Amino acid sequence: MQYGVCNLSIIPLRSEATDVSELVSQVLYGEIFKVIEQRKQWSKIRLEFDAYEGWIDIKQYLEISKEDYTHIKHQDLKLSTDLVEFIQAKNNALYPIVLGSSLNCLSILGHSFDGDFTKTLNSKSNIINTAFLYLNVPYLWGGKTPFGIDCSGFTQMVYKLNGFRIMRDASQQATQGEALSFIEESEPGDLAFFDNSEGVIVHVGIIMDNNYIIHAHGKVRIDMLDHSGIYNVDTKMHTHKLRVIKKIV
Repeated sequence: MQYGVCNLSIIPLRSEATDVSELVSQVLYGEIFKVIEQRKQWSKIRLEFDAYEGWIDIKQYLEISKEDYTHIKHQDLKLSTDLVEFIQAKNNALYPIVLGSSLNCLSILGHSFDGDFTKTLNSKSNIINTAFLYLNVPYLWGGKTPFGIDCSGFTQMVYKLNGFRIMRDASQQATQGEALSFIEESEPGDLAFFDNSEGVIVHVGIIMDNNYIIHAHGKVRIDMLDHSGIYNVDTKMHTHKLRVIKKIV
């Protein structure tokens, strides 16, 4: 078994071992993973944080030892909290990193960082404040950065920045936590899930006060939530059908 760390700002995680394959997620600076399969130019990895799998270019990561992987795995996450910051290499070269990048591997990579970060478990009340950092970020399938994010990448990163671990896809996140019977039982920071005509969970958002919801749909936006689903405040139409509300924390 081989182990690796992302030593670049953002790298694509793809469904197949080719540059034209679907973007299923992204790997941010400092994230560690196991290499579970290799081909000539590609490695299939399993991320430590959420066990998500996909293919990355072998030129876009650094191999680390099992000992380093295990050591980092058992540390509390130390995450950058600015939309964009820089880490500095030993040769003084600067590398951009984005909100939510992991800083636990700085010594292994020989990098330094003097920006803002968090490494503590925050209260649930801070989830909405963190969500506002992504407001108006454009929607990107497979994205999880301030330059493009999908609905479940948004909820995962907001929770991650507050010290809570949830899975990557909306359908996976819907299996976590405690189901609530009514919107009235929810509180800011709870997750609302939405399904399609086949009953498949396809969307997720974060519940706010006063029947509002913040979610990634075209962009990260704020809309109304009622018992039918999401009511788009611009088009005056319902866009997503409510399936279940979950209290994760």
